[in-house]
Amino acid sequence: MTTVVLADDEVLLRRALASLLPLEGDITVLAEAADGAGAVRATLSHRPDVLVIDLEMPGVDGLDAVADVRRAIPDQVVLMLTRHARPGVLRSALRLGVQGFASKSAEPAHIASVIAALHGGRRWIDQDVAAAAIVDDCPLTEREIEVLRVTRDGYSVAEIAARLHLAQGTVRNYLSSAMQKTQTRTRHEAARYAREHDWL
Repeated sequence: MTTVVLADDEVLLRRALASLLPLEGDITVLAEAADGAGAVRATLSHRPDVLVIDLEMPGVDGLDAVADVRRAIPDQVVLMLTRHARPGVLRSALRLGVQGFASKSAEPAHIASVIAALHGGRRWIDQDVAAAAIVDDCPLTEREIEVLRVTRDGYSVAEIAARLHLAQGTVRNYLSSAMQKTQTRTRHEAARYAREHDWL
């Protein structure tokens, strides 16, 4: 039996998976969450074998939620679901130790088999996710991407510096470089440009 916490802000998809996964494999859904903060709470409370989490959610997104979970449970197994296989996101997720990446359009039977594989100690990246990640024309460095991701959430330079444990001057340098590379006038424009080009 594999226990799962399921986190997705799309109610229909989440409930469909919660109903179908136990039918497709030896899986028990311990809890559901509608956002990243709820995913963290449910995972810390239930300690599932696998956290199945959507990448894009309001407030605390999938990556931030996984980072919070891993600080408390370093060996938590994570399967991330996504519609958009952005190279920067894939790299960030892998750095966080995410063991699996699957497309949200995959059949429940496939997702169940990936959950079983991860619970058995394997890693998994769906072919379409991997293929999209190979095509990487992003000129931004990892740090510039990281700073723009936080900028996208509306934080000030001081708040970004605090969240990423960087000096404010360093943050300004990364933002300035990112603005030059994206040929934009403000950090918010740079973040939007990077997002539109699937770099974040």
